[in-house]
Amino acid sequence: MKGSCCVTIELKNIVKKFGAFAALDNVDLKVANGELLALLGPSGSGKTTLLRIIAGLDWPDAGEVSFDGQDALSRGAGERHVGFVFQHYALFRHMTVFENVAFGLRVQPRAVRKDEASIRARVKELLDLVQLDWLSDRYPNQLSGGQRQRIALARALAIEPRILLLDEPFGALDAKVRKELRQWLRSLHSEINVTSIFVTHDQEEALEVANRVVVMDKGRIEQIGTPSEVYDDPATAFVHGFIGESIVLPVQVSRGCVRLGDRALNIAADGVACGASKLFIRRHDMQVGPAGSGSLEGAVRHVRTFGPIQRAEVALCGGEGKTVIEIDAPRDRQLQPGDLVGLQPRRYRIFAAQD
Repeated sequence: MKGSCCVTIELKNIVKKFGAFAALDNVDLKVANGELLALLGPSGSGKTTLLRIIAGLDWPDAGEVSFDGQDALSRGAGERHVGFVFQHYALFRHMTVFENVAFGLRVQPRAVRKDEASIRARVKELLDLVQLDWLSDRYPNQLSGGQRQRIALARALAIEPRILLLDEPFGALDAKVRKELRQWLRSLHSEINVTSIFVTHDQEEALEVANRVVVMDKGRIEQIGTPSEVYDDPATAFVHGFIGESIVLPVQVSRGCVRLGDRALNIAADGVACGASKLFIRRHDMQVGPAGSGSLEGAVRHVRTFGPIQRAEVALCGGEGKTVIEIDAPRDRQLQPGDLVGLQPRRYRIFAAQD
């Protein structure tokens, strides 16, 4: 099913405050026509506020919002042709699945409202699209959580929106169902012609589903990029720490030398200025060898094996106090509690401590 059109969204210098709290602080963002974009960040980062401003459910204190170059702030929510899917479905419990999907079509102004035959054909098309046509006469309380969310999406698409907004769409579902629906949403988006933005705090969800990811924190955008860009080349310490599982070590940089406590590490400072810094390493990017073979040394304290990897807890030598990290190593490297090991980062990033 292809929609009639979609839209480019542009936001400039968006500011939104709630009392003294700055929910959004001069946010600039451009969403391409037909893109599937994720707004990713912790609670309170401003992602849902930004989504509501795009939808017309909230207004900024300052800034501009445009759809295809036209001012969107001069239009109310009902004039923006936006479909909105909430985390908790918001289905009408007293209506069947069919009537829930038909609702938006039935309440349109008489001048644009379809006739009954066209409404029924549109609803059937959408139920076929979300693969739930066989549930058309059921009520929401007779559906699973995943089925309810797909019906909520069908209802949002019924009015043929130019923009589809989803606020934590899978947050209320269990892990297995969330994974299934992420794959389903990605496939669905390739069939429909709608500019789509979804909010999530789940990094795996954002990286798996979106064309691009916007990482937010404290009302600001930290980085915008493809999933591989924000994971492999994080722009800030926050992005590195928030996306993926990282080892973070406090280090000192002096004249190009990186030190952990009293130990000089055999790694480059990557142009970081002298002073207190943080060394970030992905767990799987720490190479494990015999004692004396790496920049770091430590004693294995505990090992857990699952899938193709083993996760080892290692107490480092040379840091201030007892620094304990977790690393991932292939199972063919047999680690045991008490082993002394050498550790060498294959890939890493260093950020100044204030970043």
